[in-house]
Amino acid sequence: MKPGDSAFNLKAKQRVSDAQRQQVLSLRRRHSLREVAEATGLPLGTVKTLVSRSGAFRDNDQHRALFTLPPIKASQETLPSVPELPPQQRVTGDKEVDAVLWLHTIICTGQAALIERAMEASKKIKTPLDVLEKRYRTHLMTTNPGNAFAALSSFGFADLEALARRSIEQHQQRLEGVARFGDTLMDGTDAEVFCIEALRGMEIREGEAFLDRKGVAARFNDFPELMPHTLTDCIYELDYWHQLYWLRNAVDHYASDGPVESTARDWFVFGLLAEIRPRDKAEALAVFRYLRASDRNGMEEAEAILCNLIG
Repeated sequence: MKPGDSAFNLKAKQRVSDAQRQQVLSLRRRHSLREVAEATGLPLGTVKTLVSRSGAFRDNDQHRALFTLPPIKASQETLPSVPELPPQQRVTGDKEVDAVLWLHTIICTGQAALIERAMEASKKIKTPLDVLEKRYRTHLMTTNPGNAFAALSSFGFADLEALARRSIEQHQQRLEGVARFGDTLMDGTDAEVFCIEALRGMEIREGEAFLDRKGVAARFNDFPELMPHTLTDCIYELDYWHQLYWLRNAVDHYASDGPVESTARDWFVFGLLAEIRPRDKAEALAVFRYLRASDRNGMEEAEAILCNLIG
């Protein structure tokens, strides 16, 4: 068949139906372009054109707008130029152990100037810190008989440098939380409000929303304009929930999880990493790096995600 033949021209001018177009887009979310072409019987070039023109596989700007932290603004929080030391208290009656506990209190302020003074002061304690940790553990077990978890409070007692690193990081996160949210960090974000509204009416037991995966997925799929289009979108949203959690955790450890509906959304989007096909090797590699760096690489979805990345 040649370009001049009438049969060729008829085939070239044949339009793709809306049903075929939707089928292509639906299949493309879980299959390669070549696999979609084979499944639909359409030329590979036609499939590529339909996918490109749809815009459905470009990063979703509307989705990004919702799942983005507020920009950092100049913080109104002011810190004293010479921070005051917290008062030393008698806790165990062991002067050296109490001195280390006092250093812990100083370090936990997150104030770099105070932490530097505390680390210098720790060098003046003659007894090795690991020995003092054992003495503190003995004190906890003696004063809390029958409490199997009492000794846990002593772990890390001797590692002041690790405590300093965590405290400085938390202090910086607290400042960032103020700079981004002001005094509304613990209030519901627009993204959380969306999740609550999307899942309204569902019977959800606290902490188990993500277990009803089909129900949760159906609800969120009813809002296609706020669905991740790409794996990059997924990682972007997962990072949003991760950052929001740690900003809140730095302020209040017990109020950092947010509503159960946002947990359901987080797990739903994590599951999409096993469904949305990577656009290219770079995107697949980005998901692999995310999975390796996260604390979810041992989850049951991890294998499905890896299989999705390698095709």
